[in-house]
Amino acid sequence: MNQPTSLPATLRPTLEAGLQALGLAPALAEPLLAYLALLARWNQTYNLTAVRDPQEMVGKHLLDSLAMHPFVDALAQRGSRLADLGTGPGLPGIPLAIVKPGLRVTLVESNGKKARFLREAVRQLGLQDVRVAESRIEAVDEPGAFDAITARALATLPLILELGGHLLKPDGMLLAMKGVYPADEIAALPAGWELTASHPLRVPGVDAERHLIVVGRTVAD
Repeated sequence: MNQPTSLPATLRPTLEAGLQALGLAPALAEPLLAYLALLARWNQTYNLTAVRDPQEMVGKHLLDSLAMHPFVDALAQRGSRLADLGTGPGLPGIPLAIVKPGLRVTLVESNGKKARFLREAVRQLGLQDVRVAESRIEAVDEPGAFDAITARALATLPLILELGGHLLKPDGMLLAMKGVYPADEIAALPAGWELTASHPLRVPGVDAERHLIVVGRTVAD
């Protein structure tokens, strides 16, 4: 599993154009494609993701994960800690770590095969500020250790907070990646939590609604 698989030559210009559309440097395509090659190779054996076509992976995995990048700028600049809950093969945590040096990312994943892939990806890509926590989310014993938690296609907002809310600092925030605006989930937020912002996202090459939902603890009057 050490050698990355070869990728179609068409992927680089597609990814570079997508990065430019998101306001990111096209040069970041190199490490992102190294991650994608590794994911495509392991996926042949371990079924890490249902998306099997590398061309589809560029939009649905890499660019979709990176659409939220402006909203972690401040975290990266401060060297803040972000926990990516139920990260699967490292989405969005690994792409964010690649494009935002300084962001300290913990990839939380309970599936052993996926966790093994994550450790190998972190090693091969030289991601010194990324670590893997092979654990169920609710069992991660680091209360109040994180400035932010994120989740992509994991669960409802109330369930994400039930499982991982304990990981946040008092002023920490949940950055949840959602498709259509989740009005019902926002209405069902548990006591002590409130919507602080909602940002519609545009993903180059993906014709679907995307939103970043920001949730924080209720501020006492």
